[in-house]
Amino acid sequence: MAMDPDAVARAFVEHYYATFDTNRAALATLYQDGSMLTFEGDKILGTTHITNKLTSLPFQQCQHTIATVDCQPSGPQGGMLVFVSGSIRTSPNPEEHPLRFSQVGDLDPTPPASLSLSLARARAARA
Repeated sequence: MAMDPDAVARAFVEHYYATFDTNRAALATLYQDGSMLTFEGDKILGTTHITNKLTSLPFQQCQHTIATVDCQPSGPQGGMLVFVSGSIRTSPNPEEHPLRFSQVGDLDPTPPASLSLSLARARAARA
């Protein structure tokens, strides 16, 4: 029985942002050494560098609210291209207006039966 790509993408996105909000260092398991993250225009290559970037962001706490998750097949190996949009509230002033964000990621299947981000781009904008 084939998996529903939309359900797989939604589950991955929910896991990714829940982990981002609670334990950014644990995101390392979702990247590979050849993964690249473009974050606000900065290109970061490799699991260690990506994790260092994400854990050194200028806020300790945050909360993502996902608005949309769109996906489509990507390549013959069963990957998928996922587009996410939503908002993020950061500390120390989470009551202030949230930032809007969008992120695109290329998810690749990795054994055994998991996914990793091979390429991701993220941007935020004031609401």
